Amino acid sequence: MAIGLTEEHEALAASVRGLAERHIAIETVRAGESRPAFWGALAAQGLLGLHLPEEHGGQGFTLVELAVATEELGRAMAPGPFVPTVLASALLAGSSAAEKHLPALADGSRTAAVALSAELTRDGQNVSGTAEFVLGGEGADLFLLPVGDEWVLIEAADVTVTPQDSLDVTRGVASVTVDGVAAEALTGVGDVRALSSVILGAEACGVAGRALDEAVAYAKLREQFGRPIGQFQGVKHKLSRMLVSLERARAVVWDAARSLDPYAVESAAWLAADAAVKCTADNIQVHGGIGYTYEHDAHLFYRRALTLRALVAKDGARLAALVLDEGVRPEAVVELPADAEPLRESVRARVAELAAMDVTAQRAAMAEEGWVTPHLPKPWGKDAGPLEQIVIAQELKAAKVRPVPLMIGAWVVPSLVQYGTDEQRERFLPATLRGELMWCQLFSEPGAGSDLAGLKTRAVKVEGGWEITGQKIWTSLGQYAQWGICLARTDPDAPKHEGITYFLVDMKSAGVDVRPLKELTGDEIFNEVFLDSVFVPDDLVVGPIGAGWQVARNTLANERVGLTSSFQLGGDMAKLISMIGELGVGGDPKVREGLAEMAVDEHSYLMLGLRATLKQLSGTDPGVTATVRKLVSMEHGQLVTEFGFELLGTRGVLTGGRKSELPLRWTRYLLASRAMTIGGGTTEINLNVIGERILGLPKDA
Repeated sequence: MAIGLTEEHEALAASVRGLAERHIAIETVRAGESRPAFWGALAAQGLLGLHLPEEHGGQGFTLVELAVATEELGRAMAPGPFVPTVLASALLAGSSAAEKHLPALADGSRTAAVALSAELTRDGQNVSGTAEFVLGGEGADLFLLPVGDEWVLIEAADVTVTPQDSLDVTRGVASVTVDGVAAEALTGVGDVRALSSVILGAEACGVAGRALDEAVAYAKLREQFGRPIGQFQGVKHKLSRMLVSLERARAVVWDAARSLDPYAVESAAWLAADAAVKCTADNIQVHGGIGYTYEHDAHLFYRRALTLRALVAKDGARLAALVLDEGVRPEAVVELPADAEPLRESVRARVAELAAMDVTAQRAAMAEEGWVTPHLPKPWGKDAGPLEQIVIAQELKAAKVRPVPLMIGAWVVPSLVQYGTDEQRERFLPATLRGELMWCQLFSEPGAGSDLAGLKTRAVKVEGGWEITGQKIWTSLGQYAQWGICLARTDPDAPKHEGITYFLVDMKSAGVDVRPLKELTGDEIFNEVFLDSVFVPDDLVVGPIGAGWQVARNTLANERVGLTSSFQLGGDMAKLISMIGELGVGGDPKVREGLAEMAVDEHSYLMLGLRATLKQLSGTDPGVTATVRKLVSMEHGQLVTEFGFELLGTRGVLTGGRKSELPLRWTRYLLASRAMTIGGGTTEINLNVIGERILGLPKDA
């Protein structure tokens, strides 16, 4: 995946990548020319003016399209003045210099460079001083320079440009000295922090993506100890973590590009260059000794990434100020097209009627009309597409109509809809959708947790049904559930993922023994369930005998379209901010820096969720984004909770119950948070999934 979301963005990215493959060989990258031979091709394809108004020679698109193209050129490690020039033109797009200078920057006849910092002063109309580190300064025709709070535009002939010994050997920096040059202050210059964070951040994503691709390709081919190194879990997890870092960076850069919101901008500045540094450093590590040589290309990516991080520094103070002092909180808002309004009006009208009902009548109406699971086919849902699902969720939330709490039933319903008999559906679905039946899941076993297909519970055929014997564990709410969905092996001689059957078990049946497990918090949510010759009639088998694995995959994979709030067993950002206020530590610089890191982490997974939803709405595959989001959100809960616990100091020796004051309650949050990266698939298993199914690495032996 890349920064862009839509099919149009994917087509643009493919076009730019094709251009890069034709014109930017590694020899071109290493040559590092200030005006490379492919410059004309960039101009001819309109890439220099993607983001500029048509009246000034541009293509009339937005900063998002520029970010899509910049990411691809970053992936190609494009040398030359593309990034400096488009940054300058983006800053000038609404300025007093736009009409005069943008056409030449858009058609490639002139180039420009921007000083992100400088020690320049003004004496009347005359400007003097030096900008030490100007990206792409050598060979630029125009220089956009800051003089205090003002900006001036000065011709190359009026300055002294001195090339520096640049860390990035493929695209240099230079010092630019101005000595008494008359220059008028420009008006309407864009936000340099915002635009540089987006454009340099997009390039950083491209560099990180290239490093990841190089590392994955090498890990598939390089053999050690008789097998590809990508098969070793240590390497596989490193590569998976690289993808996670990259996807987080893409999400926040995309958000900053579309909004230029200060929160999004600071998140992009925080994550993007760091992701590039991590991925390029890990690329060297995966390549081993050969990656450390000058002849290998890996160091070129690393040098580019480090340069970008030096140019766009993190500003934790600004982020903390936004969160603590200004009360800014990020929102993942899905903006729908105008043609959704007629649909919204009809949904809103019925939701208003539902809101006026008492809870019992409301739940019955919602179940009967398909509001509970609108993504499912009628009559159990509304057969709603992605757009309608989003509208329904938004309108229910706005009207404060609480969804029916299906809990485990949310996994049961789609499996019965797809695989159940008519009798099973009529018997169980209406009551489940009304919230009258509570379900539990009898899947995990002491010897088959993440390796679910390794289950040992047996089902033996008897007259009229089956007798199930075995032990299940980690059964949420098993002590309260009326029914359970159970996997049992009906053919012990079949291959591992075959010979398993899916049953519906009455939890009051003879032979069912539910034993609550006291968790480390002291709560009892999970249970052990012992099944001792439990009889299940034939009419409670779901799907064909021996095909239970397919039914279970449907159960586990089912996910409707929408922005679901991440389930957090520990603390969250809202609670953390409240506790910082109660403890009176909001002025501590270390606390503010740590809070900034937590804020960026939260923002990244919220944007990953939003991007996954928008991909579904636009018809593109959300798979990578959705998978990474799950991992990031689970780990976020632990990070926030651990950070909050550190703030307690000596108060951390105490613990409190659910009704304790917030600081004491935090120790309980910490204990609960340990489950976040275990339940629903451990972090390690999720990293294996990312490595094998997304990156295509060889499976573990």
